[in-house]
Amino acid sequence: MDDLKKGYREGEVDAKEAWRNRDGEDLADKVGNLGDEVRKDLGNLGDDARNAVDNAGDAVNRGVNEADRKV
Repeated sequence: MDDLKKGYREGEVDAKEAWRNRDGEDLADKVGNLGDEVRKDLGNLGDDARNAVDNAGDAVNRGVNEADRKV
């Protein structure tokens, strides 16, 4: 699911950039493009962080389950 969101974000940024550049590029276009890139990267970073936390929690649960089986 995160890969789909990542792909959507990248497509959205590319489409906005192309729309802004249709009549040439000015400073406002550059600022808008930079803002879109930052938002995309933060969204992807948030997804990656959430996945890392989920994976760490799964590893802890596996360790607890393994310890319970040995008792």
